[in-house]
Amino acid sequence: MERRNKYNYYLDIAETVLERGTCLRRNYGSIIVKNDEIIATGYTGAPRGRKNCNDLGTCRREKLNVPRGEQYELCRSVHSEANAIISASRKDMISSILYLVGKDTKTSEYVENANSCTMCKRLIINAGIEMVVIRDTKDDYRIIKTNSWIDEDDSIYDKRGY
Repeated sequence: MERRNKYNYYLDIAETVLERGTCLRRNYGSIIVKNDEIIATGYTGAPRGRKNCNDLGTCRREKLNVPRGEQYELCRSVHSEANAIISASRKDMISSILYLVGKDTKTSEYVENANSCTMCKRLIINAGIEMVVIRDTKDDYRIIKTNSWIDEDDSIYDKRGY
């Protein structure tokens, strides 16, 4: 049996984490790894103590036909990246790697061109995370250096979505 490469190993774990997600549109799983040690995990879901969309049986953004990547203030969920970041100490996250996997809840297919939203990019930058690895297929992924989000600041240009 061929040994799984390290990136896919951690992406497989992030994919398992996303199974706890409660969004009716797309669920994401994130893990933060430093020095080959998982320091935090996160999945998409409502803040602790609040009802999740899957409990309510409705998604406000879906009802309003809000396009992907827009108007997250209408969403009940905390994104997986944010949930992972708030579960870790900043000193542990400096120079770490965040692994991200997203799946469409209706089709169970990987989210095409998945990426962190503008708000999560800001959190990732401030947390000191060095790289984000995003799954495209079961074996394919993209590696994004967080510095590219500083150099190519999407908050300057009225860019929506991802």
